[in-house]
Amino acid sequence: MYPRQLPFQFAPKRTLSQPPIKGLITAGIVILMLAPTLFARDESVLARVTVYWAKGGSGSDRDTRAHKCSTGLRLRAGHCAVDPRKIPYGSRVLLPNGETLAAVDTGSAVKNRKAARQSGRTSYERNALVIDRFFETKGQALTWANSHPPFMPIRVVRPLRATAQPQLASRATGQAQLASRSTAQPQLASRSQPLITWSPKPVVASSTNTSKSSTPKKLLVATAPAPVKSRLSTIGR
Repeated sequence: MYPRQLPFQFAPKRTLSQPPIKGLITAGIVILMLAPTLFARDESVLARVTVYWAKGGSGSDRDTRAHKCSTGLRLRAGHCAVDPRKIPYGSRVLLPNGETLAAVDTGSAVKNRKAARQSGRTSYERNALVIDRFFETKGQALTWANSHPPFMPIRVVRPLRATAQPQLASRATGQAQLASRSTAQPQLASRSQPLITWSPKPVVASSTNTSKSSTPKKLLVATAPAPVKSRLSTIGR
């Protein structure tokens, strides 16, 4: 007789703790992978906030003096210039003091981040984004810039239409494909009609048909005048 074995000997305790640990690890990896997509509409980044103005002194170009921007809107207080590759047009830029700016314009100095690279003391500041805030006059712009720090954390709220653009593009391409197919169908029909209507085979089949039809009568009428002419010619002679 073999010694009797207890049930708990087949399941060690250390094997029970392994599946929960693996599950936590996989769940953490999934959360880290999905984090950029979950929080893409509301981001917090460091920015170097500069100012530009429409009138009151030198420092503004012709388009800014005419209140023109890249998106075609009229520049007014509360607008700012951004890099559309990082912050899309129509986004809201929230400052730490509670002010909200609308991203409607851009510029070369904003895209190359010249102000951040020159005035940044650390690598974190030198890699910051540049936000150029619009003011109506030069005095208002310099007053605000002197009373606020050059670098500040901002929050970017992306518009919903920026995330819906790929879906609209895919729908547009699908509609274009349907339109091209609908325009191609009449062309195919026009090409196929002569092939269907013009075919000499039915004529050959009708001549060889033994049943009574209209085609044998036409053949008899066409051959009947030949012997009549021959008879008349013999009588005249």
